[in-house]
Amino acid sequence: MTDCGEYHCITCSDEAVPMRVLEAATEGLAVCVGPDGGTSDVMTDLVGRVAAGDVLLVHAGTALTRGELA
Repeated sequence: MTDCGEYHCITCSDEAVPMRVLEAATEGLAVCVGPDGGTSDVMTDLVGRVAAGDVLLVHAGTALTRGELA
């Protein structure tokens, strides 16, 4: 599993955003809500199956790993 210590992407050092899954829309795609209350589609291929309520660390519209909300 990828480690995004302190919510930073290990590939580019940009910040990953913790987002909660609202709905697993299709295979490899979920509708998520961010800390600002906005929703967006997130690719979930790197983290596998997700379910409503899961928290993902998201960078550039892609879930990098599972996370937790502070």
